[in-house]
Amino acid sequence: MTLSIRPTALVGATPLPSEAAAIRFEAVSKTFAARGRGAAAVRALSGIDLAVPSGSVLGVIGRSGAGKSTLIRLVNGLDRPTSGRVVVDGTEVSSLDERGLRDVRRRVGMVFQHFNLLSSRTAYDNVALPLEIAGLGRDEIRRRVDPLLDLVGLADKRGRYPVELSGGQKQRVGIARALATRPTVLLSDEATSALDPETTRSILDLLASINRDLGLTILLITHEMSVIRAVAREVAVIEDGRIVEHGDVFDVFTRPRHPTTRSFLSTETGHALPPYLRERLRPEPVPGGAVALRILFRGPHATDPILSELSRELGLDLNILSGSVDEIAGRPFGTLVVSLPNEPATLDAALAFLAARALDTEVIGHVA
Repeated sequence: MTLSIRPTALVGATPLPSEAAAIRFEAVSKTFAARGRGAAAVRALSGIDLAVPSGSVLGVIGRSGAGKSTLIRLVNGLDRPTSGRVVVDGTEVSSLDERGLRDVRRRVGMVFQHFNLLSSRTAYDNVALPLEIAGLGRDEIRRRVDPLLDLVGLADKRGRYPVELSGGQKQRVGIARALATRPTVLLSDEATSALDPETTRSILDLLASINRDLGLTILLITHEMSVIRAVAREVAVIEDGRIVEHGDVFDVFTRPRHPTTRSFLSTETGHALPPYLRERLRPEPVPGGAVALRILFRGPHATDPILSELSRELGLDLNILSGSVDEIAGRPFGTLVVSLPNEPATLDAALAFLAARALDTEVIGHVA
């Protein structure tokens, strides 16, 4: 099935030069006025510079109150920045009048956390709603809605009401509705946080296929690194209204720089230590004990038999304490925690051996 995505020009503002980014935040700040006597103004965003490449999937992750919801609401004009510019497809959304904003909201689809379906309308009628508002005729609405319901796997549920649908099915209706106006940008606001893990996986697969097959640019916000890992190509970490880390998903997952990013990754495969090992680790050397070393396998030597080479070359007896081998963004990534004799010369030789093969290492403690 092929769905037509036909971009239309935004109105109400002077187009900016065309660029590779579908969405750009340029020095964007947002402050909400004080509400109530004695209350202070709230600065939700501060100096955001961020670009979402056209046709890409960028995930923004942050804790509650970090500013991620405010960020996404600036894209379709539900909020306006206090300063800076928000640019979508070369047009400055932050300067649009109401007529221009209506056009933006037709071209920027949005998927909500709690589905936001009308209980009195069937799945078909919920998807058709934005087209009815836009004034399309019944035949044209049918030509758009039927393929969309098929796309999201709900062709047989077109006559069902929301109360008759599961959470995942409701979200699929929400996604089809967001696509009804043929947007070029899709916003996902915690779209899977109300779903169970299996349903979450199916919804993320659907978003990935929409990005791949329809070429839509997707900006999604979440508080779960597993969501970023499953569907995004780039990730931006937001904390206290600022972007504290931004980059390729594989690079950020395997070499997190900021403490907030490391905190989010602490439960991810390869970053979390099993409880039994956490209990055994000591910050200082243990008499007669060993040093625990974490080795990150990435890059050109990710799949090489490094440990056997290390053991053979240095004559070491290595003990594997924990480990995992996985794939992130289609690239192999592994983590092993090993112990080796707590001797400075031995440790230095092992670190030099691993560094020569471009493997990241970290001494994480000592064990008996």
